[in-house]
Amino acid sequence: MSKASFFRVRIWFTALVALVIWALLSYQQYNGGVPSHHILADETLPSFSNWWGALLLPVLTWILLYRIEKRVFAHSNTVLSMQHVLYGFVGALLFGVVLSVFFTLGNTNVPGFMLLGVFALALFLPVYRAQCLLGFVLGMTFTFGAVLPTGIGLILSLITAVIYLVIRPAFLFVVSKLMRKQSTQV
Repeated sequence: MSKASFFRVRIWFTALVALVIWALLSYQQYNGGVPSHHILADETLPSFSNWWGALLLPVLTWILLYRIEKRVFAHSNTVLSMQHVLYGFVGALLFGVVLSVFFTLGNTNVPGFMLLGVFALALFLPVYRAQCLLGFVLGMTFTFGAVLPTGIGLILSLITAVIYLVIRPAFLFVVSKLMRKQSTQV
């Protein structure tokens, strides 16, 4: 895939996201009204209308696809990089959908454990990347609107980036030193 073809994909995918969010908001408007969501589901905290998603999702999609493009075309093997992007996107999309389903069903324990599991997963996989954030936000948008998943996703991305880029190398360094020390003693 060339940069020009990826740019076309970027345009079409952003247009698709905009079309889908506008269709969802139109449906909600004519079937009971567009809902608002309170931060942390606490009525004393401010709420955000799902209407913000009409602006936020296309802009977020455009920016994150730009970040993906920059990283993919920085590597010599773009096919392998695109596969990694696709796997990360689909995995995060499914994660967001499953998290939303459990929350909708009233089971708040499983989503909590799932979010903790992301931190453990961040020791092994770079779940902080743009494709994961985009999949996570799109997977949760139907249930929570676009603003709350974006905020939560940005916080999770920051934490998992620290885990993957700082804590993981430090842990691997300590383990390699211990292994090297054990091999010299034997």
